[in-house]
Parts: sequence; structure tokens; C-alpha cells
Amino acid sequence: MTAAAPQTAPVSLDPARAAQLAAEFGLKPDEYDRCLAILGRTPSLTELGVFSVMWSEHCSYKSSRVWLKELPTKAPWVIQGPGENAGVIAIGDGLAAVFKMESHNHPSYIEPYNGAATGVGGILRDVFTMGARPIANLNALRFGAPDAPRMKQIIDGVVRGIGGYGNCVGVPTVGGEVNFHPAYNGNPLVNAMTVGIARADRIFTAAATGTGNPVVYVGSKTGRDGIHGATMASTEFSADSEEKRPTVQIGDPFAEKLLIEACMELMATDAIVAIQDMGAAGLTSSSVEMAGKGGMGIDLVLDSVPQRETGMTAYEMMLSESQERMLMILKPGREAEAEAIFRKWELDFAVIGRLTDTGRIVIRHRGAVEADIPLAPLESEAPLYRRPTEETPKQPVLDPASIANPTSIEDALLKLVATPDLCSRRWIWDQYDSLVNGQTVKRPGAADAAIVRIEDHARALAMTTDCTPRYVLADPEEGGKQAVAEAWRNITATGALPLAITDNMNFGSPEKPRIMGQFAAAVRGMAAACTALDFPVVSGNVSLYNETEGRAILPTPAIGGVGVLDDAADAIGLGMPHGAELVLIGKTDGWLGQSLWLREIAGREEGAPPPVDLAAERRNGDFVRAQILGGAVLACHDCADGGLLVTVAEMAMETGVGATLGAAPPGVPEHAFWFGEDQSRYAVAVKDADGFVAAAQAAGVPAMRLGRSGGGDLVLPAGRSISVHALRDANEATLPALMEGRKA
Repeated sequence: MTAAAPQTAPVSLDPARAAQLAAEFGLKPDEYDRCLAILGRTPSLTELGVFSVMWSEHCSYKSSRVWLKELPTKAPWVIQGPGENAGVIAIGDGLAAVFKMESHNHPSYIEPYNGAATGVGGILRDVFTMGARPIANLNALRFGAPDAPRMKQIIDGVVRGIGGYGNCVGVPTVGGEVNFHPAYNGNPLVNAMTVGIARADRIFTAAATGTGNPVVYVGSKTGRDGIHGATMASTEFSADSEEKRPTVQIGDPFAEKLLIEACMELMATDAIVAIQDMGAAGLTSSSVEMAGKGGMGIDLVLDSVPQRETGMTAYEMMLSESQERMLMILKPGREAEAEAIFRKWELDFAVIGRLTDTGRIVIRHRGAVEADIPLAPLESEAPLYRRPTEETPKQPVLDPASIANPTSIEDALLKLVATPDLCSRRWIWDQYDSLVNGQTVKRPGAADAAIVRIEDHARALAMTTDCTPRYVLADPEEGGKQAVAEAWRNITATGALPLAITDNMNFGSPEKPRIMGQFAAAVRGMAAACTALDFPVVSGNVSLYNETEGRAILPTPAIGGVGVLDDAADAIGLGMPHGAELVLIGKTDGWLGQSLWLREIAGREEGAPPPVDLAAERRNGDFVRAQILGGAVLACHDCADGGLLVTVAEMAMETGVGATLGAAPPGVPEHAFWFGEDQSRYAVAVKDADGFVAAAQAAGVPAMRLGRSGGGDLVLPAGRSISVHALRDANEATLPALMEGRKA
């Protein structure tokens, strides 16, 4: 009897079944036709899985790439821009900051705790993959109305997931932002950011080289969790979305901590050629991207993949998104050395393949070839769409004098500081360990940006996340510009020099011209601000299809900014000091369009958002930073949501110190002066107001005296006052009250 010949080609699916599965996996008919043309035959199940995840919106950016090219990505301090696991900038002393922000929106809606936790785990791996030790986590969260169905459960689960993972892995969570709006009822946003420190001359990348070099799998075992997670993140939600729970990964922060230490130890040698996190699309994306970037081929034998479940197929292993896993290319002969390190840290280690010069990915399992795909067309022939766009109609500029004030200034302030968008986030940040490792200089709430000292250095990084979605909805271009400007301003307000940003572009369905119009306009605004402020984009993420049953979120281009202080001791906070003089930097027209005062007090959501004068933004900010570093400023807080009086109240609530304030200038209605959200402004506490104002005027920067700090009340003209204690009580009570009775 003659033995059967070994299988040398994948077994194709039945053509009808393949077409049906392609549609289920999210491939459009023309995209599937392109797959057939590349292969010259009907794909196997594993091949179809590879195409579907690599060409998903989440992995291929097929609707956004044409617009993202407009963003400025270069500067003398940029070491690595977009295209790698994270962005890298030089920060002096031979050091580099490595950072990125990514979304885990869909998983966090389906399974809040694990969705948020694995979002943190994934972004940590993106950073330490580059050779950087993570020093800080931040986040940008958007939730629906607190009384919406499941919302308390989602808020509670997301916050516990972020804290649970970050706290256990030993990286401080030092900053972030939280907003609430009914538009996020069916689609919350969980954007996670990590910042790390590396030697500028020891940055690792994913480009694989060296024919015959071993392909090494390290970390945790592969299971069936997360299969087709990237595909799920590339479609909108429907009424049965909770049935997608099996596509949410399960994280293990203790394994992540071991993985960090093992990778750092191996990176101290010269054994690694390339390294890549197994993130979205798992082993598929990591192997395809590594080989593709290096112009190589890759041959994988999946029998060697560490597995925690029995009977796993090639399709399941290639598409699993199990957490805490990395793929490496090692120099030949270094396998034993690397294995010893990973075994010491009680992690799996396996050689699962070799690099080839074929330009193809070949996947073998149980003696059979499960996939054989040319790599170049996976990228060069990936779908790229310039989808139709529809401009957002401009809203009218509201005349502040035409908007009646329905209540007293004091009552409006008390109500505003207690609203979900402005209330204290202490209930959230108290669940995060912000001090682990002992390098945090400014804790959450103490300054406009988090400050973390670099170990064994005087130098520190300033970090923030920012976006005002209601502005973006009203005018996407102006809103995109404002998001970048506010991140720049928050870093500046600490005394740090802003250097670069990462972004997380959260939008609805790109197949709707209105949504793509929002996206394109927001990118234009971001590009203008990045250029004017020398604040390039070095990394980012796009999250589309954030819709539930056709209802889109507010367009939310979240910005993560990073800046540097030569000396951490120079950083200042926002807390009101005793006996200081208060000065307002920047021009105030009393802009009420799209303001929180207009929404919460007047009951209206309308009007054009405040414009951002980028020349004024740069001029005002550069002046304020110079004054901080020169020692003239005791405290600084940028004017943002809620306007000037909320800004002063936040300064007062931080320390319990009040202030006596002067009158609004002529020509600006009192409520518009105190609550308008004009941009490019800072409230500063200084020792010498006359000298400070004179210096500002000499620099061409608008400045006016506001008053003087002291006492326990905020005192307005005509003897009106409100106690700082009452403001703080209202501000602190909101989130705990909202979360009472939350479900575990």
C-alpha cells in the first residue's frame, strides 16, 4: 500500500461556504474578490481568517489612511513616528519617551472589567515592545447618561478594570479625563495611554530580518478568547451585541509584569532582531507585520505554540487574541539564552518558525499546510477608501448679550461644579494607584497635567489626555484644533515644554458621509494646531463604527500629549495659594456657544464653539511657561470647561483657599465673563500682579488682574460670596451618589 503524499497546499473551502464566511467575517464582496485574485484559488478557513482580520477597519485603517497622511509627524526630537508599536521622542540626557494611546471601546461595552483591563495590558505591551520601561498610564473615558441602562455597571467595571490591571502590574495611573453624554449610552469609549522611558540609542522595532532566523513565541499560553476581536471592533453594535462576549480577551496583570521584566532582561543583550506585541488579530497581525516590514517571508509551525486549551485549530490559534504574548525574531544560536530568561520568569517560550526569503506566510499544523499567502499584497492590495464626505453645517455665533442669565452667578457655579462633566473624579482616581514606583510628582487633580519624574534623573515628563466632543460635533475642524491646543495648554500650565502627541480617533460609521466629513475636518484642525504649536503626532489609533443601532457617538478625537521638564522641581500645580494675586492671561469675549453653562444652566446645546487663535495660543502659552520657569508663578490652571469662574473654583477647592474677585470688564455680560469658554487663557496666582501684567503687555499678551487669594470664600463684586467648603462638598458628592447601588 502506497503512503499518501504529504499535503503541500492548503485545503480550500467550498466556494459557496467561503463566500458566506467572508461576509460573516466582515469582508465586502469586492474585497473577497481581491482575496481570490491574490491567491488564485478559493481560500482555506485559516487563509480567510487572515485576510479578514488584516483587512478589517481596525487593522488596515482602510477608511482613515488617506486623511491621516495630513498630520505632521516629524520634528528634530522625533525618533520614531507613526507606523511602529508606539511613537518615540528624544527628551534629553540620551533618553527617549515612548508612548501611544489605543481604544478598547467595543470590548468594554460587552464586558466592562476585562475589556478595560486588557486595553491597559495591550497598550503597556505596545510601549515596552519598543524597549521602554512603562512609567505611567493615563486614560480618556466617555460614558453615557449615568441613569442609562447598564451604565453604572459599565462605569464601575471599566474603572475597576483599569485600576485592577494597572495597580497589579505596578505602573501608576496618573491622569486622564471623563465625560458623560447620552450619545455614549450604547457605546462607551475606553482609550488607554502608556508612557515609557528608554535609551534613545536602544529602540526596538518590529521589522524582521535574516533568512533562517528563529521566530519565537513568549509569554502566556494561547486560548480561544478574543477570536475575531479585531473584526468585532470594525462593525457597529446591534441589539444582540452582548452575544459577542466570547470575543473579549481575559487579562492577567501578574503575567504582564513578568513579561515586562523578562523582555527588559533580554533586551539588555543583543539577541533580539525584532519584536512585536500580539495585540489585535494576535499571531496573525504580529507575524504578518513583522515579516512584511522586513520584506521577508515567514514559516510557522503551530504545533509548537503553547496552548491552554485542547484541540485548537490553526484558525483559532492564528486569530486568538489571548493576552500577555509577544513574538520575537532572535539572532541564530541565541535561543537557549533567551529561553533561560523566560523560564526564569515562569513564562512560556517556544520556537514556532523561521524567517524565509519567499515573501510568503506559510502556516503548518499537524503536518498539513493551513495557509500559504503572499505577504506583499496583504498590504499593497489592502482596501483603501476615500469615502464620500459631508461637511458639518456651521452653527451661528451666539451673542452673549442676547442670552439671559436664568440664575445668580453663585447658584450657577454651585450647580456647575456638581455636574457629571465637572464634578470631582476622586471616586475614580482613588481606585488607581498613582504613586507606585515613587516617581509621581503631581497626582491626579493636583495639576493640569500629570508629572512623573524619571528615575535617577532630575528630569520629568508631563502628560495629559484631552478632547471636548461637543465642540467637535458642532464644528469638527475647530474642535479638532481645540483638542490639540488644550493638551498643549495643559502641559504648558505645569511649566513643561510640550513635545508631541498621540491620538485616538473615535468616530461612528465611516460609511456615512456625515461621519467621514467629521473625521476629515477634525484631522484638518488637528494638523493645523500641531503645525502651529510644534506638537507633532508620533503614534495613534483609529476606532470607527462606534455606533449602536445606527446612533453614533459624539466625534471624539482624544489627544494624549507629552512634554518635558528639565527639573521636576520646577513643576507647579493648580492649587490656590494663600495671599497671592490672581491674573487672567488671554482675551475674554464671553463665548457661550457650546459651553457647559449654556447646556447646564440655560438648557441649550447650540451655537458655534469657541474659536482657537493658534498664534495667540502659542504666544500666551510660551509667555506663561517662561514665567513659571522664571519663578514668577505660584499656581496655574488653564481655562476650559465651565469658564473662568469654574477655573478659579477648582483652584480654590484643591487647597481650600478662597479669593476675592473683581468685576467683569466693560462690554462683557457678567455671566458670559465668568462662564464663557474663550480659549488660550490661563488663571495664574503670582507674587506681583503689577509686574506680571506689565511683562505680559510687553510680550503682546492680554492680561488683567482678577483679584487676590485668601479666606475661605469666593467673593464676587457687590459682596456676593460662596464658601469653598460648600463648593467642594457639591463637587465631591456627585460621582459617589451616582454610583450608589451599582451592580457588581
